[in-house]
Amino acid sequence: MADAVVRLSDPAVEARLARLDEVLAGLESAPGPALEAVRLLTEVYGEALARVLDDADERLRERLAEDELLGHLLVLHDIHPEPPERRAARAVERLRPAVRERGGDLEWAGVDGGVARVRLTSGGGCASGCGGGSSEITEVVRAAVLAVAPELTSVEMVPDAAGRKPAPAFVPLSTIKRRAVPEEAR
Repeated sequence: MADAVVRLSDPAVEARLARLDEVLAGLESAPGPALEAVRLLTEVYGEALARVLDDADERLRERLAEDELLGHLLVLHDIHPEPPERRAARAVERLRPAVRERGGDLEWAGVDGGVARVRLTSGGGCASGCGGGSSEITEVVRAAVLAVAPELTSVEMVPDAAGRKPAPAFVPLSTIKRRAVPEEAR
């Protein structure tokens, strides 16, 4: 009986990717055979992945495209089967629950001339803003969208349906302020 293949968890993959970025940054400052080996290996792996896509049926292509890690590899090798608009919309949907937890909402509004358009609205008790949260959310949205769809040139936050611009922030006070724990509960 063959041993089971041990798979990396998503956090383990993320840790390896972060370390890889560090190592590659070091290689870039000292070009030579190591950097060329990385480039050639990347090209060969990209060709192998393209061949898998060539032979995949539509269902498998969709599953590969929807997997976050594989989706990034497909983008890296410029062989992603989905258009950038669909990839960007999926990235916004993945972020939506986290924004809702903070009292706001996030909605894909389409692409206009290579610019991704996203609607960010506030909610809860922060109709006029509660602090500096929306600029951080805007940056996270921008990074997520451009990571999966580098063909797009930028990300723009658009007014909500009522024509209001995104609130300066919408971090509910309850997420910042901690209740004091009574002495007897400690």
